[in-house]
Amino acid sequence: MVRTSLRRGERLNLLGALLVTPRARQLKLAVQSHRRNLTGEEVIAFLQHVLRRVRGPIVLLWDNHPIHQRKQVQEFIVGHRRVHGYNFPTCAPELNPVEFVWNQVAEYTAGTAPHDRYELRANVSAGIARTRNSQKRLWACITGSDLPWR
Repeated sequence: MVRTSLRRGERLNLLGALLVTPRARQLKLAVQSHRRNLTGEEVIAFLQHVLRRVRGPIVLLWDNHPIHQRKQVQEFIVGHRRVHGYNFPTCAPELNPVEFVWNQVAEYTAGTAPHDRYELRANVSAGIARTRNSQKRLWACITGSDLPWR
């Protein structure tokens, strides 16, 4: 999850997942943005989106952010046999490949000064698209993390 904001309290909250195909042949990026503060309902809606995109079992690796630990989110995960959830240690962003996606988006938007939420959304969307459309960038998120891979 990443949050960015403008003056006047306008903000953009993002949920994202790197999706690795079986045999690690290809990576895909799923992202949803929300203008309001995220709740467990938004996390569940995002997980439902991922469940529709991915066939077979899903190994969900994520941080210990309080929103991921909400009772309704945990109940949703328990209720879906395809989802196997594992938490990264607290305060270990270096293990989370999605943090490297947010770093790439931040790098893309650095130096921009959006005047309103529409420009903010356009800038962030362009940064996400740049990362999403490049297998090289997506793999850099995996290999750049300290997560043991393969």
